[in-house]
Amino acid sequence: MKTITKTSFFLLLFFLPIVLAFLALCIGRYWIEPIQVYGAFLTFFGYPVESTVQSVVINIRLPRIILALLVGAGLAIAGAAFQSTFSNPLASPDIIGVSSGAAFGASIGLLLFDTILPVQILAIVFGLIAIAITFTFTKVAHNDSILIIVLAGIIVAGFFTAMISLVKYLSDPLLKLPEITFWLMGSLVGANYNKILLSAPLLIIGIILLYLLKWRLNILALSIEEIQSLGLNPKYIRWISIIAATFVVAATVSICGQIGWVGLVIPHVARLFVGSDNRDVIPACISIGACYLLIIDTLCRTIAPSEIPLSIMTAAIGAPLFAFLFIKKGRNWL
Repeated sequence: MKTITKTSFFLLLFFLPIVLAFLALCIGRYWIEPIQVYGAFLTFFGYPVESTVQSVVINIRLPRIILALLVGAGLAIAGAAFQSTFSNPLASPDIIGVSSGAAFGASIGLLLFDTILPVQILAIVFGLIAIAITFTFTKVAHNDSILIIVLAGIIVAGFFTAMISLVKYLSDPLLKLPEITFWLMGSLVGANYNKILLSAPLLIIGIILLYLLKWRLNILALSIEEIQSLGLNPKYIRWISIIAATFVVAATVSICGQIGWVGLVIPHVARLFVGSDNRDVIPACISIGACYLLIIDTLCRTIAPSEIPLSIMTAAIGAPLFAFLFIKKGRNWL
């Protein structure tokens, strides 16, 4: 991109989530006029607006939109980090078993408790346990090459997937099983400010860490000798990025269950616009991922009488989009 074009594009990416978020506040089971949405934020200063409108905008739609933006940005930036860390364009946030571990923790929480707090805590804890197990495998093997990490991740993901199936088998088929199944399909139903306060800090910390590492992720494409000649430790950079992405994925699962395709597709979309430099890809992923999941979630809650799970829509839209990207760029992935 030329400098002016690049600057204009990133300005667009900065304002686009804000514009889409405002539009999403208007859209729902019933349309709310933009002036009423604006007025809902001014009720704290005495601006007259219907209490129903104020409640829908501030207490129902706003927290859901905030979570959609955070989750979309987090999954996209985690996907970009994994693809750069493993030098693999097909890498995604569940490559080292983090998503499966967090999903297992959420399943245990749903099985044993009736409140959301233990579910979120257990999802985060087991997501971190998954990365710890993967790290232990590399230590036992005395090898932390990319291949060993990926193989360890496959083992961890397979184990936790089996444990999720066991939890489903042990669940009450009338009460708990539907709840667990729906959770794992991904949804922002019931989003509130308590969920944001509990899970968003870990999510934001992971996003910030990955953003700060963006130029170092470029270095991982070099040979070990070249990286060391720059005075940097490739193993240190790799594990910091993996742990930061783990925070993001675990926090995401703790909020809304498993959501596929975002971390796989959005980094490639970003590269279509800004190239392969992670100093540009990472910021672009934050904006594009946030906008993408916000649009998906808005569709999920509006196009059908009953809400559609997020994972269905992300797959239905993400798979054709990824097919297009594969046709366009797949030759460079081989």
